[in-house]
Amino acid sequence: MNPSTAIARVMADELARCGVTDAVIAPGSRSGPLALALLHQTGLRVHVRIDERSASFLALGLAAAGGRPVPLVCTSGTAAAAFHPAVVEADAAGVGLLVLTADRPPELRGTGASQTIDQIGLYGGAVRLFTEIGVPEPVTGQVAYWRSLVGRAVAAAADGPVHLNVPLREPLTPDGTEDWPESLDGRAGGAPWVTVAPPTPGPRPDLAAILGGEVPERGAVVVGAGAVDPAAAVALAKACGWPVFSEPTGNARFGPNAVDAYPLVLADPAFARLRPDLVVTVGRPGLSRSLLGWVRSAARQVVVDPAARWADPTRTAEFVLPAVPSARRTPGDWLARWRQAGAAAGAAVESVLEDAGELTEPGVARTLGCALPADALLVTGPSRAVRDLELCLPARADLRVLGNRGVNGIDGVVSTAIGAALAHQGAGGGAAAALMGDLTYLYDRNGLVLGPEEPRPDLTLVVVDNDGGGIFSMLPQAGIAGFERVFGTPHSLDLVADAAAAGVPATTATTSAELEAALGAGPGLRLIRVRTDRDAAADLQRRLQKAVTAALR
Repeated sequence: MNPSTAIARVMADELARCGVTDAVIAPGSRSGPLALALLHQTGLRVHVRIDERSASFLALGLAAAGGRPVPLVCTSGTAAAAFHPAVVEADAAGVGLLVLTADRPPELRGTGASQTIDQIGLYGGAVRLFTEIGVPEPVTGQVAYWRSLVGRAVAAAADGPVHLNVPLREPLTPDGTEDWPESLDGRAGGAPWVTVAPPTPGPRPDLAAILGGEVPERGAVVVGAGAVDPAAAVALAKACGWPVFSEPTGNARFGPNAVDAYPLVLADPAFARLRPDLVVTVGRPGLSRSLLGWVRSAARQVVVDPAARWADPTRTAEFVLPAVPSARRTPGDWLARWRQAGAAAGAAVESVLEDAGELTEPGVARTLGCALPADALLVTGPSRAVRDLELCLPARADLRVLGNRGVNGIDGVVSTAIGAALAHQGAGGGAAAALMGDLTYLYDRNGLVLGPEEPRPDLTLVVVDNDGGGIFSMLPQAGIAGFERVFGTPHSLDLVADAAAAGVPATTATTSAELEAALGAGPGLRLIRVRTDRDAAADLQRRLQKAVTAALR
């Protein structure tokens, strides 16, 4: 057996022993041994994509929704560089990507050999672990090295990306022999080479003891992406009589303490002046300036994050805890006031959207959030999509929301949604949908290029098409000379025809009723286009704020 085949078979087997269930492959010659070994490995579901960027975000979605690391394989050269955006998102979001980049052996580097770049430390500080694996040789001791390294890599990928650079010499295809100086087998009974015990959870921290005094009445729980325990965050708010401000991807937008339309409530000067004595932040909030401004005004802030890279965009964190703390106090007028404000704001938003007549961008988010069945998955794109959901997503505990909120990039959202839906439904979950803008869709249209043997999810892509970058119409750039070309970036493409060209059924919805009907038209992978106007959307945002301010009075 040649060394390239031997290391590939051992690594694929050990990955399966470590609990890996899915692997993503981008085609190439140098990575051929790894691709073939993964393809034939029992217990692995393999996904193949021709575009490395789409492949990497597919793996990101699989890992984020499935909760376990996903190996991602490519050949040498620019293929490895195309993984970089997904690697930095996985780093910021704490998602386990196991990047396996095939490489030329050292003697072919720096010689002008084709398809060769410097892949040593390619992703810099974005990875939890980098290892340049030694060129495999037919000598005793290699199998223990390869298997122990895979175990270490999978463990390190528990909360972020890992990079293993795998130099392989030719031949790169099986030679038909099975001879090797030692047994390639792993531990008996299918056990991993190294069993890594998970951390033992301890008692929840006592909030009063941490604060050194009584838990204040004027507190709040703010939940952002990557929250360690959304249900515990909601329980803390309930026990203390505090409001909950949960971003869509915080998955804590349920229960009577959840405040509706809070970005507009906190943008109201009167409510912005209601300075809290304490804010407990769980996860990584950062969508609304009004929310962050209110967090910054708090007398004290406690951040909950078990990772060393906790989020503190306001630079006001006083304590960082590994778990949501426990506390209890009798609710007072503070919570009642926020409940009343949320109810008034939610009713005002509802009224404005009803009066609008046509299907607006916030209206799409509201309809989608209400129409999805229980146990559904909703993947959100960046920019306006996630902010419309923040404003209009109804309070419900039976909907899971994911999004690339680590660095909030526009990259790979179609592929992330496909991967997340595959993992969600592979674990027995229900329907899935994704909400994104037209530029986000176009940026990853290759994500729809699926081979005939590739697994396909039951997933509806809802694309809000305003012919360009709608969020810039809400920002200071709007109206300056050259705005439309540089920021608006119109594309004038027929997105229904574009999706159909990739073999994905597509339709257009113009009303809430049409959108609801189209959402129920599945199963399978499909696209719904909703046409909107950027200028009208910007005006609607101003009307919504005005209506909420009036309702709060």
